[in-house]
Amino acid sequence: MSSQRLKFPGTHGELDARFDLPTGPPRAFALFAHCFTCSKDTVAASRVSRALAARGIAVLRFDFTGLGGSDGDFANTNFSSNIEDLIKAAEFLRQRGNGPSILVGHSLGGAAVLSAASRIPECKAVVTIGAPSDPGHVQHLFADSVDQIAAEGEQEVILAGRKFVIRKQFLEDIAAQKLSQKIHRLNRALLVMHSPQDDIVDIDHARRIYEAALHPKSFISLDKSDHLLNSKRDAEYAAEVIGAWVNRYLPIGEEDDAASADRRRVVVAEAGVGRFTQHVTIGPHHLIADEPKSHGGQDSGPTPYDLLLTALGACTNMTVRMYADRKQLPLKHVEVQLVHDKIHATDCEHCETKDGRIDRIQTRVSLTGELNREQRRRLLEIADKCPVHRTLRSEVLIEDLETT
Repeated sequence: MSSQRLKFPGTHGELDARFDLPTGPPRAFALFAHCFTCSKDTVAASRVSRALAARGIAVLRFDFTGLGGSDGDFANTNFSSNIEDLIKAAEFLRQRGNGPSILVGHSLGGAAVLSAASRIPECKAVVTIGAPSDPGHVQHLFADSVDQIAAEGEQEVILAGRKFVIRKQFLEDIAAQKLSQKIHRLNRALLVMHSPQDDIVDIDHARRIYEAALHPKSFISLDKSDHLLNSKRDAEYAAEVIGAWVNRYLPIGEEDDAASADRRRVVVAEAGVGRFTQHVTIGPHHLIADEPKSHGGQDSGPTPYDLLLTALGACTNMTVRMYADRKQLPLKHVEVQLVHDKIHATDCEHCETKDGRIDRIQTRVSLTGELNREQRRRLLEIADKCPVHRTLRSEVLIEDLETT
């Protein structure tokens, strides 16, 4: 994966953005809209974007006008201008060849993508994280100043430890929004994610969004996480769920076609969380690899050797099943248990290597069914002939095709 820093034209000057790209050609493009007064570099934005990039989805995340590295004065912005920034971002991607098929929004950014989706024809799926069902909800963040803003036209407020000028036009703009109607007419797949413990946007907002939307729609509880997903673990969980969910709404690429399944690319990339955690993308499939905590990892997924044993075990069972079905044998179930370790070469009577240590994989195949002794013997013999088993026993050439 790679991440590019770039700028593109917004409604009030250039918008500062980061473009997270997968290792190979993107399967799809997504936009990420950050939370109110936040930036594109929040934990939630960066984690979700990287997780999607690991699945082959390019993600453009940017700072709204007047925030982060973007041009413009925040005091002149409002919810409507955020929507226009999203439309400009979609146009930017469209000019580069692909409009966004996925919109992801965090907090007020979630409300913004719900409102903008109907104006982005390429959009097929929308994801909200801790989003309010009514943009006017953000008023509670500066509730003590609302009357003064209405009377004097503007007021400086403190939000997340920073000073912002909120003007009367902002209050008028959020009051005029009719988000529930837009949600009902969304006509896109919707995933609503919210924490029951969210103390900024109550989870009842998630209920209202979900009830207003038509199917297909899904809800995921981000249990025990805070509104900003400050915990890397919470952000990573949300990212993984989103990455798996959006896959259903993406086109299947040529690499996933049955005719080319044997040669589809496996991409392994650092997850950006933990010391050893890896994102593994195999066509439309995704999993995590890691090391146990005793080896410096987080134990968030199987180890590389676990995956090696998995490949051998799966291939063994598939080979046995194919043979049994072809020969119409009464095999009901097959299971294989595998263990990997290292032993001294001198302890291996039939090994060519005589010095040092060698890898040993022990397997135990269990066959269930009314099989006679000869049928069992033949199936166990076939188990040793699975393609992965033969690959591990044969000479393997590993070529470095390209280094970047």
